[in-house]
Amino acid sequence: MVIFLCAEVTAIALLLNFLAGLPLWLTSIITLTICLSYVLKGGLKLSILTDKYQFVVFILIFLICYLIAGLNNLNSFSLEFIGNQSPQLLSSNYLPNYFGAITFFVAVAATNLFHQGNWQRVYAAKNVNILKRSLVYSALIIFPIVFLMGFSGLVSVSIDSTTNPDLSFFKLFISSENKILSVLVIVFALSLTLSTIDTLINAVSSLIVVDGKTILKQKSDKLLKISKYVILIISFVVFIVSSKGLSILYLFLLADLLCCCAVVPIFSAFFRKKINYKISLTSLIISLLIGLSLFPSLDFSKSILTHFILNPDIFSEIILNNLLFFSFITSLLSAIITNNVIPYVFRLNK
Repeated sequence: MVIFLCAEVTAIALLLNFLAGLPLWLTSIITLTICLSYVLKGGLKLSILTDKYQFVVFILIFLICYLIAGLNNLNSFSLEFIGNQSPQLLSSNYLPNYFGAITFFVAVAATNLFHQGNWQRVYAAKNVNILKRSLVYSALIIFPIVFLMGFSGLVSVSIDSTTNPDLSFFKLFISSENKILSVLVIVFALSLTLSTIDTLINAVSSLIVVDGKTILKQKSDKLLKISKYVILIISFVVFIVSSKGLSILYLFLLADLLCCCAVVPIFSAFFRKKINYKISLTSLIISLLIGLSLFPSLDFSKSILTHFILNPDIFSEIILNNLLFFSFITSLLSAIITNNVIPYVFRLNK
């Protein structure tokens, strides 16, 4: 979640730097200050309240921006254009399409299982019926948004294959240099970013309070004060990282890899009578090391295993061209194997 925070603040910093040339550090500190000013005071209740208004603003401006993007690129917003400019993106024989789809499905599924912000909202629901309705409504809202964003990504890459993936959506309608539109985009980005950041901060705070009762043996009031100091320290780290302008996608992928390694040992423990944290931790570390060995560099062309430990010539082109996929899959598979083999070895030793 800390990596997520870094990615979210970096996103708004990069956008404002792109639109107005604002320094990354300035946007980062302003965004964090705004969010902390109401989250540390109001907590989850205020976060849920502000989310209502941020959601309305986000949906309205998203639809406006998408409409403008379509009008600015009227001839480009079609499958025919994508097929002519980048036919491989729509080809059923293009393997990277399948590798990419599986990679992000595994990554997003694993990551959201560890998103305390989601679990916090689940347990904050008044009753099961409200929870079920909210999940259904959320799914219905998310699907078209993700579809439209994905389609706009295909259009953007087809127009300019060298475009920065972090800003590809915004470049579709910023070309007109309309100041009013730029303001709308800033409000749109802020509403989305603040909504995500305050959820993450509340999630971290809740973890400290809930788990602190077991680990630190302290009362909730004292743990709440401790959590605020921890959040301030984390915010400083986030400020430093977001000021560097790192790739947003790369930051998210690092968090995804960690979750892929942890999802099996953690959630399989729910179905065991006895939980051995040493086995879970060992399994997590082994799978993380294996995943990191194949995890691609910033330009997604190299990895520690394929280009530094071993000679790249011994690997097939499929592996070398899909390092991210094999990083996630091998870490997940190694977690499954080690999580079942290690307990068996322990029993043999006994």
